[in-house]
Amino acid sequence: MGFPNVLNETMIWLSGVGWFFVLITSASVIYLLIALYAIVRSDFNHRPSTGFTPPITILKPLCGLDFQLYENLRSFCQQDYPTFQVIFGVANASDPAIPVVRRLQEDFPDTDITLVIDDRVIGTNLKISNLANMYPQAKYDILVIADSDMSVGTDYLTAIAQSFEKEKVGAATCLYTAKSAENMASKLGALYINEWFLPSVLVALTFQKLDFCFGATMCIRRNVLEEIGGFEKLSSLLADDHILGKEVSRIGHDVVLIPYLVENVVHERDFRALFLHELRWARTIRLVQASGYAFSFITYGIPLTLILLAVWPTSTVSIVIVTLMIALRLLIHSVIKYKIELKSESVQPWLIPVRDCLNFIIWVVSFLGDRVSWRNNEYAVQTNGNLENL
Repeated sequence: MGFPNVLNETMIWLSGVGWFFVLITSASVIYLLIALYAIVRSDFNHRPSTGFTPPITILKPLCGLDFQLYENLRSFCQQDYPTFQVIFGVANASDPAIPVVRRLQEDFPDTDITLVIDDRVIGTNLKISNLANMYPQAKYDILVIADSDMSVGTDYLTAIAQSFEKEKVGAATCLYTAKSAENMASKLGALYINEWFLPSVLVALTFQKLDFCFGATMCIRRNVLEEIGGFEKLSSLLADDHILGKEVSRIGHDVVLIPYLVENVVHERDFRALFLHELRWARTIRLVQASGYAFSFITYGIPLTLILLAVWPTSTVSIVIVTLMIALRLLIHSVIKYKIELKSESVQPWLIPVRDCLNFIIWVVSFLGDRVSWRNNEYAVQTNGNLENL
């Protein structure tokens, strides 16, 4: 075989690979168009008050001294709502979050605040063990569970209550946006939540009924929780929030999205912490939505277009797709900034390609193992979704 033949076959092969990536990147452009549509039509402020204000118990599992912990927890104690209870739970009597809760009890003497300290473990998911230990102290029949790194407005409980006016609603959940600490790892973490996670959920809900929850806010009726088997049902699962919604839907109750955005306060110590945190998220999603996750790489358009340009750098088709990709990414960035009212200083468009490439790397690595790091603990994720201590 002579050199001209080898060169000719190589060019044919590159042409085939080029058209393959044209197909993939075109799918990515279509996804971005759908995401733009979903973002534009979303409305997180349409919350007409019906006067329905049943008493609510908030369960806040804590572990350690998170960034801005006092400010985050205070927001849950400042609710403009007639009757509510806040329960904080820790597993260790020396947990540094305890003085923060004590301060809240002093600062809000008229708010029903309870602290539960209990090291009982019912499964490998320690957050769920914490919730199970707090649960006996809950006074009311609508339970709200929210992660410790979330911050809310004074109308949070009012928005939640409206969703439970219909008896068929068994559970409800909130989407969330992010603000970051000043370091670069935190900015990248917040960017992912605002410009990749949020749009992806809105796209999914354009085509399917909600049947899962988010850890930012999981709300459930007491009788529905007991009907699905209580916290014990979730005690060793990695994706406890997702499965909670699935179980509620399975027994015939509705899961609804509350038109309210909770704010996640992102603070990653460094890039390693960011990577491990997001790798846990990725492996969680891979576990609970295997087929959808396998094709989720089309949401990471910039690295795909870089591959296309590397394979077919002089193609007019490549140049057109790259131009469309950049334009759509910047347009989505601007629309999200407007829709969720991001402050200008928290938005850095030049990080978008960096973030998109990091997303793609994490997606690839998520298939290369089953280990996750969570609150300084190491686990293996079994095929049934359970966590196994390492």
